[in-house]
Amino acid sequence: MEEKLANLKRILSNMGTVLVAFSGGVDSTFLLKVAHDVLKNKVSAATASSETYPVFELEAARKIARELGVRHFIIQTEELSKQDFVKNSPQRCYFCKRELFSRFNKLAKKQGLDYVVDASNYDDLTDFRPGMLAGQELGIKSPLREARLTKAEIRSLSYKMNLATWDKPSLACLASRIPYGTKITREKLKRVDEGEKFLRGLGIRQLRIRDHDGIARIEVASEEMSLFWQKDITGLIIDKLKKLGYTYVTLDLEGYRSGSMNEVLKKGDPG
Repeated sequence: MEEKLANLKRILSNMGTVLVAFSGGVDSTFLLKVAHDVLKNKVSAATASSETYPVFELEAARKIARELGVRHFIIQTEELSKQDFVKNSPQRCYFCKRELFSRFNKLAKKQGLDYVVDASNYDDLTDFRPGMLAGQELGIKSPLREARLTKAEIRSLSYKMNLATWDKPSLACLASRIPYGTKITREKLKRVDEGEKFLRGLGIRQLRIRDHDGIARIEVASEEMSLFWQKDITGLIIDKLKKLGYTYVTLDLEGYRSGSMNEVLKKGDPG
């Protein structure tokens, strides 16, 4: 792990100047910290402000960049105005990342920065990630992946560096809660966001509400499922989610798993 960290530092040092695509999550915070340690004022961060991400994540990203002393840019994106995104094909992330990375490239050029880097890690190679192709096409570098750092290693190293994000739950675009082939709407994104905010308020850390039209399929870590056996808590959850527009409220007994919406692709592309 320490050898991988040393390799990451060499990779960043050889780049000279970079713009980090920064979400404020575990991986991008670790990358930004190491990049700043190596490159000092030759690194900047850029974050997208979008309806597809909760507002609190943007504020968290602002806070982290400020604490690290890194120049931080916010770019407003409007995915819901793009039909390739809204129709929600399995290539949705490709179209989203293609536009986002194009804008980051323009920003990097304007600021005189040589590279745009993202925080894809080595584990991401095992999942369906069409956004990675967009990054490759646009020359985006992925130093964590190049250094073969896994998510577990990044968390461990983040802990050693006293980064508050070391045990932060995994985050993802709110559009990932909607099944492929189902149109993405502002209303669906809002009810997922509000529903997940409510569940976090009950103390649930790692969760997803998968939006199957009138059905809310809740994924939580296995160790947090016991909360749902408490009738008073369950009643609150059902009442809240039905007020948000869901007809049925369900708990997925397989629990939380990253990219569960991609499981359908193993059985054939739905459309």
